[in-house]
Amino acid sequence: MQIIDTHCHLYLEDFKDDIDAVIFRAKELGVQKFYLPAIDSEVIDAMMRLEEKYPENCFAMMGLHPCSVKLNYLDELKIAEEWLRKRKFVAIGEIGLDFYWDKTFVKEQYAAFECQMQWALDKKMPIVIHTRNAMTETIDTVKPFAARGLKGIFHCFGGTEEEAGQITEMGFYLGIGGVVTYKKSGLAELIQKIGLNFLVLETDAPYLTPVPFRGKRNESSYLKHVIEKIADTLNLSIEEVASVTTANAEKIFAS
Repeated sequence: MQIIDTHCHLYLEDFKDDIDAVIFRAKELGVQKFYLPAIDSEVIDAMMRLEEKYPENCFAMMGLHPCSVKLNYLDELKIAEEWLRKRKFVAIGEIGLDFYWDKTFVKEQYAAFECQMQWALDKKMPIVIHTRNAMTETIDTVKPFAARGLKGIFHCFGGTEEEAGQITEMGFYLGIGGVVTYKKSGLAELIQKIGLNFLVLETDAPYLTPVPFRGKRNESSYLKHVIEKIADTLNLSIEEVASVTTANAEKIFAS
């Protein structure tokens, strides 16, 4: 069984003491690839070191997270753009809109998001989207870029059936992680309606840990519980869930 964790921050300090064990446990489950989304310039060195340590397994993205869009966002974008000129990355991400914590820089978030989507189009790369309290605005912003061929993932999808339909109609995929195991999330019920064809697996480690480890640090081996929940929800085998979601991830990151 081959599994892909399409979104994990394994380079963060949370894993500094046992990253080798974390990777080993995930590999034992069948996780062969770990996609590492960038946040801002402060994490780039750590992300690159992890990719260098596990070149066959860990793959870095480049981008500016919406929560890191501040007064200096143009400087941050410049750093990201310079990295994109230096070498190849698997995606632009994670990028998007987040109106949950702070709406001080909404205009700048839109500007950064649109700028980075244009980079992705120019470089024929997929994007990985972060959206929180801004699903409608994010979909509306993506649509004109999707019409020009942009593809990618809506990371940690938590929207409605209608929003899922809009996203998949654009050719984008839905990132599903630990939240699907939360009883009150409603995500399992939604998956019953939308099926498996546009789903990819993710952890967002160290965040959003699935039941039964909720409240503790998340890691890629915990995808086991996400797969089991999806399989149970759709009355499928865990092997089929792993196979289809892995094929979906490979389609996205093929370029």
